[in-house]
Amino acid sequence: MITHNKSITLKFDYLIIGAGTAGCVLANRLSEKIQNNVAIFEAGKKSDIWKVNMPLAILYAMHDPKYNYKYYSEPEPYLNNRRLFCPRGKMVGGCSAHNGMVYVRGNKNDYERWASFGLKNWSYEKVLPFFKKIETWSEGENEFRGGNGILPINQSKNKNPLFRAFLNSAKEAGYNLNSDMNGEDQEGFGMYDVTIHKGERASASKYYLNPAKKRSNLQVFTQSFVEKIIFDGKKAIGIEVKIKNRVEKIYANKEIILSGGSINSPQLLMISGVGPGDHLKDKGIKVVHNLKGVGKNLQDHLETYIQQECRTPDTLYSYVNKLRMLKIGIQWFLNKSGPCATSFLEAGGFCKSSEDKKYPNIQFHFFPAFVIDHGNVDPDRHGYQLHASLNQPKSRGYINLKTSNPYDYPKIQFNYLENEYDLNETVKCVKVARKILNQDAMKPYAGKEIGPGENAISDSEIVEYIKSKAETAYHPSCTLKMGVDNMSVVDERLRIYGLKNIRVADASVMPEITSGNLNAPTLMIGERASDFILNS
Repeated sequence: MITHNKSITLKFDYLIIGAGTAGCVLANRLSEKIQNNVAIFEAGKKSDIWKVNMPLAILYAMHDPKYNYKYYSEPEPYLNNRRLFCPRGKMVGGCSAHNGMVYVRGNKNDYERWASFGLKNWSYEKVLPFFKKIETWSEGENEFRGGNGILPINQSKNKNPLFRAFLNSAKEAGYNLNSDMNGEDQEGFGMYDVTIHKGERASASKYYLNPAKKRSNLQVFTQSFVEKIIFDGKKAIGIEVKIKNRVEKIYANKEIILSGGSINSPQLLMISGVGPGDHLKDKGIKVVHNLKGVGKNLQDHLETYIQQECRTPDTLYSYVNKLRMLKIGIQWFLNKSGPCATSFLEAGGFCKSSEDKKYPNIQFHFFPAFVIDHGNVDPDRHGYQLHASLNQPKSRGYINLKTSNPYDYPKIQFNYLENEYDLNETVKCVKVARKILNQDAMKPYAGKEIGPGENAISDSEIVEYIKSKAETAYHPSCTLKMGVDNMSVVDERLRIYGLKNIRVADASVMPEITSGNLNAPTLMIGERASDFILNS
């Protein structure tokens, strides 16, 4: 359905497939020029609901199939053949409407690495202005931060005493405190920037798309599933999209921009005949363009939780009681304050596993509660956990088709820990996490260690814990990588190699995953893509 009253036009200048993080940015920026006629298509529903807007309610949208694809990986051979849960936003705003609201740009050295791959337009110097363009930062504009952008970015002021204790412990363990991990230097520990504003989630849909919907040159289609991209030879000319119960053919005068995300974007390309030729033929799909890198190079951050009982009632277990849950919910609905106005994922940091690392290769998130089965199970006691993940894994996975039906989920194989380096470094992640949690500042709160457990001392015991308990950080990326080698799918202006009038703008174009959460880099990719298109 269309989210506002407009007649359906069967031809637009720009067709944007996917109203996720980058798609919302594109819809806003491309429609700023009144001469551009823009349409954006989202398979899911609109997201202006309390389950999305309330920061503490993140698990509701994550587990609701109305608002989430709820993918699972194939059995992961290096994680005891476990199938890992992989939630992806199925609503306007995409993953910005169900993520943990932590805003991390990545390390400046990530972008220098991208530039070293032949992508000079993606150096830190080149991307910094676009990060600044996104932001109105609560601490004020400076050389590194934006002060007049579209999206409010606020440094967390959460006063939970466990956060203060954790940061003091990191300092006692020998690590620096950092007042701005998105500034000049990422290394250190502190309170994260968050996309929470005035007690509500600050999603891409709310701040980029909603204001733009008033423009006469933008049409927003929800519950509109794009089944196929239409090609005339090597030129992308339109889409087949199911709107309500009818399949429409809608055409592009200028360009089609694919912003479906790292799973859906490669799937749609392959369904449309663009991808590894042999694989497409095997699924009975006519090959439009043989491009072997489509769906390859899948990367993600794997998190290991170090869990400890808490001696004080300062954790989210205090709110498991239904009466208290009702009380804090009413508080939020009345004035957007209280525990429901925060995600509680707001303290953490970055450090090196060893001094030989050029820049931090470990990220931490401190959370004042136990997470059991991705939040499907309530904790049974007071506790907290430290999420430890390797920033630059070497293991690579892939996305393949199971069938030629666009409604069938694809095969997702991450191959976590396939590379031995990743396993060895993840063991170091656990050891560093334990070191931090065992400092004096945490001792007033620290009960017994639940995971890996006080008896898990040796490297082999830690390895077994990782293989049996580690989970995704929900950062799939890099499946339509930008680059200049024979596995690259898009060039540095995000145009698909060998095709005309089609680009990709989402986390799939990353050549390598960035250090940290992916919302901020994906917003930047949307801004960068818009600039390429408007200035082409």
